[in-house]
Amino acid sequence: MKLHPKKVRALGLCSGGLDSVLSALVLRRQGIDVEWITFETPFFSSARALKAAHIAGIHISVKNITKQYLVMLKNPPCGYGKHMNPCMDCHALMFRIAGAIMKENGFDFLFSGEVLGQRPMSQTKPSLRYVEKQSGYDGYILRPLSAARLPETIPEKEGLVNRDLLLDITGRSRKPQIKLAGEFGLEDYSSPGGGCLLTDKGYSDRLRDLFDHQDICSEDELYLLKYGRHLRLDKSTKIIVGRTKKDNEKIKRYYNPAMDILIKLKDLPGPTVVMPRGGSKNVVALAASICARYSKAPTDTQVEALIIKQHQTEIITVSVKNPAEIRSCLI
Repeated sequence: MKLHPKKVRALGLCSGGLDSVLSALVLRRQGIDVEWITFETPFFSSARALKAAHIAGIHISVKNITKQYLVMLKNPPCGYGKHMNPCMDCHALMFRIAGAIMKENGFDFLFSGEVLGQRPMSQTKPSLRYVEKQSGYDGYILRPLSAARLPETIPEKEGLVNRDLLLDITGRSRKPQIKLAGEFGLEDYSSPGGGCLLTDKGYSDRLRDLFDHQDICSEDELYLLKYGRHLRLDKSTKIIVGRTKKDNEKIKRYYNPAMDILIKLKDLPGPTVVMPRGGSKNVVALAASICARYSKAPTDTQVEALIIKQHQTEIITVSVKNPAEIRSCLI
């Protein structure tokens, strides 16, 4: 097949895994100018994609899509996977956003590293077709690693891509990709999966609780779901209790001093506790007692706690809670 004489430009969605890298290199091997876009939210980061771009020498842009993502996440048309992962609607949203960028910046088509049959729910033929239709860019999404097993796309029909040089990989085996990586001289690449917190049960349980009790949540509240113990004290109040020094540091990083309450013990080592959006005086006292429970203070003793709100500190005295009294509060 003779390719179109113009310089062909393709915009790829990059997760940072080996399949993303290979899909770009397969296109670049036939003279196509490839660039990447990667998306980030509190549920997944751009770190792996940035590393892959550095290794492959491909220009990459990063776009935060949290606002649009939350709208979709609260009511995904195809529902969730095992936990809070809306994989098919997630992919459709990403392609929809990437498609607008494609048009705005003069790219000819979109591509991704998806492999037919690699994931039993989101990478079947019907699933890939659903994503394409819902993206709004039907016919403009190329999957180079499995293209020979999928319908011909518009860029192939128009001679922008040589279909004969695309691949027919299918299934869950990684052997074809590892072999292809060797052909391209790739040695340093990420293992597949593991990048999305929405596939994690613990995180999903906390997120579901947040959605059940709040209509609106900030990005920082979503990041806080990753750290510490989470306890629901009443319908409008929860706390996060640090488990480790790292947890305590992250909690302090993401709490909002203008709205949230921070609790620490005055004279004893113990956890940092944050109460997002504050709470009543009685609930604050309960939270301070729970903070003391997770320190080394003996049960039923009295300790002093620091209550920090809007950069002002109050000292209160509370009793150390018995573990049995707070077990039912854990999310």
